[in-house]
Amino acid sequence: MGEKQAIYDATTLGKPKMLILGLQHMFAMFGATILVPILVNSYFGGEGLSVQVTLFFAGLGTLLFHVFSKFKVPAFLGSSFAFLGGFATVAELNTGKFANMTYGEKLPYACGGIVVAGLLYLVLGVIIKVVGVKKVMRFLPPVVTGPIIICIGLSLAPSAVSNASMNWFLAFVALAVVIAFNIWGKGMWKIIPILMGVVISYVVAVVMQLIGFTNADGSAILNFEPIAQASWVGLPPFLIAKFDITAILVMAPIALATMMEHVGDISAISATTGNNFIEEPGLHRTLFGDGLATAMAGLFGGPANTTYGENTGVLELSKVYDPKVVRIAACYAIVVSFIPKIADVIGTMPTAIIGGISFVLYGMISAIGVRNVVENKVDFTKSRNLIVAAVILVSGLGFSDGITFVVAGTSITLTSLAIAALLGIILNAVLPGNDYNFGVNHKGDINRGVSFNNHDEEEKRA
Repeated sequence: MGEKQAIYDATTLGKPKMLILGLQHMFAMFGATILVPILVNSYFGGEGLSVQVTLFFAGLGTLLFHVFSKFKVPAFLGSSFAFLGGFATVAELNTGKFANMTYGEKLPYACGGIVVAGLLYLVLGVIIKVVGVKKVMRFLPPVVTGPIIICIGLSLAPSAVSNASMNWFLAFVALAVVIAFNIWGKGMWKIIPILMGVVISYVVAVVMQLIGFTNADGSAILNFEPIAQASWVGLPPFLIAKFDITAILVMAPIALATMMEHVGDISAISATTGNNFIEEPGLHRTLFGDGLATAMAGLFGGPANTTYGENTGVLELSKVYDPKVVRIAACYAIVVSFIPKIADVIGTMPTAIIGGISFVLYGMISAIGVRNVVENKVDFTKSRNLIVAAVILVSGLGFSDGITFVVAGTSITLTSLAIAALLGIILNAVLPGNDYNFGVNHKGDINRGVSFNNHDEEEKRA
């Protein structure tokens, strides 16, 4: 059999097949996208992000991205895992105005930080448009972004262990299923390991509940009462973001990692489809779309958005590269966001399952940071590279409580990640010997992102 023919116009397949292909894209993004609000809720004591709001802005953000990219780039925007560390930090802020706040009162400030992070995309987009992408990327080489990504994953490790300890058996089941589907899965099954980990371990949890098992602390594994009380149709519970310099300094520096993720994902989509989307419609346009989608989501209580490697895998699997199919998936996500009962089913997810999935997820984030460094052939025989990476890693993991100071009567906290990002960028700029050139090592540039799946097929196409 010959290689499957690439399709750039899905209308030739007919509407029924287009709808099914759109559903496939929705399933690919669903598990990872809903996992973000589930994890954030665990940080905020159940007062965190809404699954409904998350799905709504994943769909709406994707449509906005397509508008800015001239409807040419077949990318789906789902929830970004890179900001999980920021949410966890804001949840535990206890200085200044945050000292006496409940978790629910802190959440809007975290969302305000997301808004500012999204606006940083617009700044980078303008700079790239004016001076060119290669000059900008010289200030954000892998020796800076790689260690930052490593810090993001490792800072979340204690949370994974804490959640998994609620029921180690369930956590192990979730972890084993994700690994099995990611390594040995074929076709579509390989694209959705997180979704399968959630579904299968949830079924195991139901069986354990029926048999009479409980969590380690004696609590029930599942509580179905909220599902019975939920309605079938209802508006997502939007909220309005609030702004504080401390929360902004927690969330905004993470955009350094996610903007590099964006560059890598757009490169991967270009390699997969055979189109140079960095040149047309242009990286500045895709950054604008991604940034505005993130800012809009944060403004109304949603997580940051990011281009999804999972959906790039679906493109490679199906060979259907028409962006219209991705927009159909976006519409599905918006429709599902208006069904509260689905959100409440997701909300009953046992903490141990979240912990089990987080074991591999958080580790993968850090591992991708390592691959970021390896694939881009960072030369650690050079003292300047060792110094930059060392300062970032020690700052990102060592300043557990950050640095708090007062400016004009306002208490400001620089978190460990903010400190690491600032020091890394400054050191890279002032120390001689920066030899990184964006675009020279195409495979390395593609693998710069914080996404769960990075498919062999994409690398071969690269």
